[in-house]
Amino acid sequence: MRIGNLGGRLVMVRDGRAVDVERASGGRFAADPQAVYGDWDAFRDWAASAEPPGGATFDPAELGAPVPAPRQVFAIGLNYREHAAESGFDVPEGLPPVFTKFATSITGPVTEVTLPPGGHTDWEVELVAVIGRPARDVAEDDAWDHVAGLTVGQDISERVTQLAGPAPQFSLGKSFPGFAPTGPWVVTPDEFDDPDDLELTAAINGEEVQKGRTRELIFSVPLLVARLSAVLPLLPGDLVFTGTPAGVGLGRSPQRWLAPGDELVSRVEGIGELRQRFASA
Repeated sequence: MRIGNLGGRLVMVRDGRAVDVERASGGRFAADPQAVYGDWDAFRDWAASAEPPGGATFDPAELGAPVPAPRQVFAIGLNYREHAAESGFDVPEGLPPVFTKFATSITGPVTEVTLPPGGHTDWEVELVAVIGRPARDVAEDDAWDHVAGLTVGQDISERVTQLAGPAPQFSLGKSFPGFAPTGPWVVTPDEFDDPDDLELTAAINGEEVQKGRTRELIFSVPLLVARLSAVLPLLPGDLVFTGTPAGVGLGRSPQRWLAPGDELVSRVEGIGELRQRFASA
């Protein structure tokens, strides 16, 4: 199942057409795309047996963030060995670095992003897990039962702000407006042959700059759910940005940054793509 946000309304996407959930369910489920995660089990049961009308065609540019207002956003650093190496850090043990992307940075899949003046803006394609059931002290073997689905994310990062000061400002440097595009929709785990092994890529103006597979994650989605939920509760509708593979601009020689006019396309196998075009302030 694929669920998305079309014009601020919750939809199921089937064969490229959008079915409005509030209308198809006779009001059983609200139009608010965020609200569905608080009633996830009931929604899954309804969707499994529902036979809604065929739906309407739509332009991907009309899609908003499929999870527009999460209460918590977790972002994981150094979760691929080659990315840790290109960043000059050791591979994490026990817990990876965890920071947040503030919710005002979240946008949909097709956007224009204004580059902060004087900055060095970088790209980081990521698989994003969406929590569907409350999770506290969850065992790794049970973790997928707490995941509503997966989506594509970009952890766009302004490196000057991120690395300035006596201590790094990861969360601020990664939370400028538009710096957390997500989408195009959330895909439930049962849609994948293996949700732990998906290809992800990023390309700038058609040039591939990142390519990896999620089987290379040091901390897999289930392990992240287990480790995070051992510290604090994960709530329905929370997002977990799971980390990026090697190939970011910071790790290149010479370093490379996004420029006005660039188009960044980020893809995850079995889900879809994001498209961001960058403009000067």
